[in-house]
Amino acid sequence: MKNFGRSSSSLKSAETMRLIFSVACGVMFGLFIGISFSTSSLTKLNITASIVSNFPIARDRNNIVSSQNHTDSSIKIQNATEQLKIWVPSNPKGAERLPPGLVASESDYYLRRLWGNPSEDLPSTPKCLVTFTVGVKQKHNIDAAVKKFSNDFTILLFHYDGKTTEWDEFEWSKRAIHVSARKQTKWWYAKRFLHPDIVAPYDYIFIWDEDLGVEHFDANEYIKLVKKHGLEISQPGLDPRKGTTWPMTIRRGNGEVHTLTEEKPGKCADPHLPPCAAFVEIMAPVFSRDAWRCVWHMIQNDLIHGWGLDFALHKCVEPAHEKIGVVDAQWILHQSVPSLGNEGQAKDGKAAWRGVRERCEKEWSMFQSRAENAEKDYYISKGIDTSNFTFKSNGIDPSNFISH
Repeated sequence: MKNFGRSSSSLKSAETMRLIFSVACGVMFGLFIGISFSTSSLTKLNITASIVSNFPIARDRNNIVSSQNHTDSSIKIQNATEQLKIWVPSNPKGAERLPPGLVASESDYYLRRLWGNPSEDLPSTPKCLVTFTVGVKQKHNIDAAVKKFSNDFTILLFHYDGKTTEWDEFEWSKRAIHVSARKQTKWWYAKRFLHPDIVAPYDYIFIWDEDLGVEHFDANEYIKLVKKHGLEISQPGLDPRKGTTWPMTIRRGNGEVHTLTEEKPGKCADPHLPPCAAFVEIMAPVFSRDAWRCVWHMIQNDLIHGWGLDFALHKCVEPAHEKIGVVDAQWILHQSVPSLGNEGQAKDGKAAWRGVRERCEKEWSMFQSRAENAEKDYYISKGIDTSNFTFKSNGIDPSNFISH
């Protein structure tokens, strides 16, 4: 009996171990099956998706959807890009792609500092510009002239002899603008350095020779008279004792300004046209901002002496016989110093100044022809019969105007 009990106990113990082992095996088998099923399912799904995508219909559908999405996206981007493009036709030519607030279409000759706040650079902004075309031999005459202009004038010197440092002895010269090109005239300089958009801040532009006596001239008083009488193009009266050519520009002692004169018989086909009216000479003209914008465009690049230009100035203002005049109360003396004339070249036994003079006369004839042909071409382009016109350098004779 004793042995039988021991055997029974051992048997129960063995059964318990088998039970535990069976449970453990079952758990492990279950885990194995679970893991295998999960991996197999994913693999099957991937295989299935791959197989389906390889079918032509499915592949084409995917491509169509993808292409459509790409096209829609491209169209949206393109539309957004077009909407963001800047194009402003009213901007200056070449600047249409800029926002108007960024366009700086005009400039000036105001000197600025290299340091500090830009808004504090200019304690004052001169309202007038005076230019002299100069050689160093006339520097003392120019010094006297510049002193007749207040701080409300920007001083600009064009140096035809290439000498600029010699002017440093004058304090005002350190504030002046100096431009140098050898053997060039003031109209060559004016065409290249006085573009209307560069001189736009200035109410009046003086374009003067270097040989002018200014003992009886005051620039501020001159401007007052020009404004008072509404002159768009003007010049100071010329002292009749020296250097006068045209009766229109000779100073009169009985008034502030004059706009008309009497010439020799036959000189003026129209009393309201040059040289009887609407006329100033090219030695010392003064232009308003608006008048200069027109005159600048009339200056020819190759006709550098400007002869004949004075007979065409009337084309730029209207009525010219009222808005072009001579200021008698502020007058100057033309000293007739042929400084630039002597910068010519002696040739074939002719003096240097003679070659310059011949060039001036030739330019006058060329300018007359261009002006007359330009007007004739314009009227023809408008369908107007010009066969009865009398074309002249100072305009068409109104009595011959017939409109068809």
